[in-house]
Amino acid sequence: MKYREQFDREVQTEDVWIPTRDGTRLHARIWRPVDTAAATADPVPALLEYLPYRKSDWTAPRDAQRHPWYAGHGYASVRVDLRGSGDSEGVMLDEYTETELADGVDVVEWLAAQPWCTGKVGMFGISWGGFNSLQIAALRPEPLKAIVTVCSTDDRYDNDVHYTGGAVLGIDMLAWAGTMLAFTARPPDPAAVGEDRWLPMWRERLAALEPYLHTWLAHQERDGYWRHGSVCEDYGAIDAAVLAVGGWADPYRDTVLRLVEHLDAPVRGLIGPWSHQYPDRGLPPGPAIGFLQETLRWWDHWLKGVDTGVMEEPALRSWINDPVPPATHYATMPGRWVADDAWPTPAVSWDERPLGGEPLGGEGTEPVIVRSPLHTGIDAGRFFPFGNATDLPPDQREEDGRSVCFDSAPLTGRVEILGRPRVRLRLDSATPRAHVIARICDVAPDGSSTLVTRGVLNLLSRQGRDTAVEWSPGTYEDVEFELNAIGYAFPPGHRIRVAVSDQYWPWVWPHGERGALSVRPADSAVLLPVRDPDADTGRPPITFEEPEQAPPLPVTTEPPARPRPERVVRHDVATGEWTLEVDPNYGGSRTYPDGLRYEESALETYRIRDGDPRSAVASSQWTIRLRRGDWDAAIVTSTELRATDTEFIMDSSLEARANGETVAKRTWHHTTPRTSA
Repeated sequence: MKYREQFDREVQTEDVWIPTRDGTRLHARIWRPVDTAAATADPVPALLEYLPYRKSDWTAPRDAQRHPWYAGHGYASVRVDLRGSGDSEGVMLDEYTETELADGVDVVEWLAAQPWCTGKVGMFGISWGGFNSLQIAALRPEPLKAIVTVCSTDDRYDNDVHYTGGAVLGIDMLAWAGTMLAFTARPPDPAAVGEDRWLPMWRERLAALEPYLHTWLAHQERDGYWRHGSVCEDYGAIDAAVLAVGGWADPYRDTVLRLVEHLDAPVRGLIGPWSHQYPDRGLPPGPAIGFLQETLRWWDHWLKGVDTGVMEEPALRSWINDPVPPATHYATMPGRWVADDAWPTPAVSWDERPLGGEPLGGEGTEPVIVRSPLHTGIDAGRFFPFGNATDLPPDQREEDGRSVCFDSAPLTGRVEILGRPRVRLRLDSATPRAHVIARICDVAPDGSSTLVTRGVLNLLSRQGRDTAVEWSPGTYEDVEFELNAIGYAFPPGHRIRVAVSDQYWPWVWPHGERGALSVRPADSAVLLPVRDPDADTGRPPITFEEPEQAPPLPVTTEPPARPRPERVVRHDVATGEWTLEVDPNYGGSRTYPDGLRYEESALETYRIRDGDPRSAVASSQWTIRLRRGDWDAAIVTSTELRATDTEFIMDSSLEARANGETVAKRTWHHTTPRTSA
């Protein structure tokens, strides 16, 4: 990593209030060249990152890496706290609300109107900031000319933290709801909003709190709630130029392919080996790239009219992972970059491989029974890898043993795939409600099994995500579903394994009734997007500069007094209960240059007993404390989700304290019918 100490333009930082149309003010930090303060100075374009994650503490180290860097290269780089988060006024009631997006439009227009701005604005962000960059671009504020969206999604229902394949995403539906309950409850900083205002603002936030989980589980099909903010509903609404970025270790990477395929606006896609992180940060799996330099080329082209050659780049640049032994952590993933001028690309063709090992409809028509243990999925790894030591799936041999597996013959040559594999199954379900999960694994000669990709289908949603159609047991149907996109090379001598299960806890919340699937292998197939190995012949190699950032923020981090492992699996043999405990390890406790001490501790727990799908319980506990001088604020939250055959049951609690005195203490008990989940 290279830290840029000096820039062509000296940078100044200022905190400002930005008004919105209803009078609520959002708190912003602006880094811009010092010379733009002069009345005669040339104005610069503005870049906006718009998040609820608190610029004063939680994202401050990351912000320091990029915002001053952009400012030093001739931009006003702006970090804004969403309404009701960080130091901004108002309350925050959900993700990506109409109010959030309208506020974002107001901020874009306010920035464009400043005397130091040329009137041209770009937006960028990772995850939430990538989401709302797309969503605000779809609203077409005139000054917004280009965006960079990283690890985000165009589909809030089927490619977010709530549902997958029409199934409740148990591991993150609950965990993210618990996280957002704690995050939304955090107070503004008196140093930013004033000693006399922070407590009334905090009380207003706490009084407005309602766990988001209640809303998310009230919409179990793809209805208007999820269509709002899903730009896949109308790709044509976006006319700003889009640079879409993802990583193969991130759950949102499919969006990059869809945006490159469907956008009418200028678009380029970039998919590396990365986790849910900016690609310059050097967090596993690498290699990291000079991402800030790459985005600067994008901004200079669209906001300054400089010919940087970005639109001469291929429509899609993708990393192909080379085969690796299974591990939960790779500092650097071996592989290579490939280029495609369009997506879909003629370089990729479909290779249909029958699961029965013979042509479709062959003689081996006897069905196989898929009835997986309920804890199948315990080795799925983390839904959102952040570069931690236990994020990625371990050796899949135990998971494969809990599934029905179909193996190819040993490969005689290298097989590269790029895109979204599909699985087509002719099956019957013994119960009206069931799931089917498919994993593709790379099986080495020693038997080790590396997870390549996976996909889920709630059979109730097989006719569309907006409806729930129960299965008629005793009836065979053909179902086909996509797996997550991947770029991967299977080497000679290895086998391609398709593992099929009907359970995947805790990723997928089980239906209330224990069932089984009957699959006819001879009438089922996996469809692999195989990339032509000669497609890159004659192309120049894809290269990037080395990572470069502004100097790091001098933050002091301290290990916890009682460190605990990130991921622990326990099995009580007597009771048959399986327990997964996860410490998400977002960064722990740290002290900032202004004296702010930020402490956090989180634990997620997932439990299920053999043979009883109704025993599934997921819980999230958070403790957060902020203090500086004689100011001391603390939040303790708890969220739990369980279910019967017919309803989900949610219990949450919150206690907030200021200088040891209770400011608020709230509990929620909520139920909602299980309509399709």
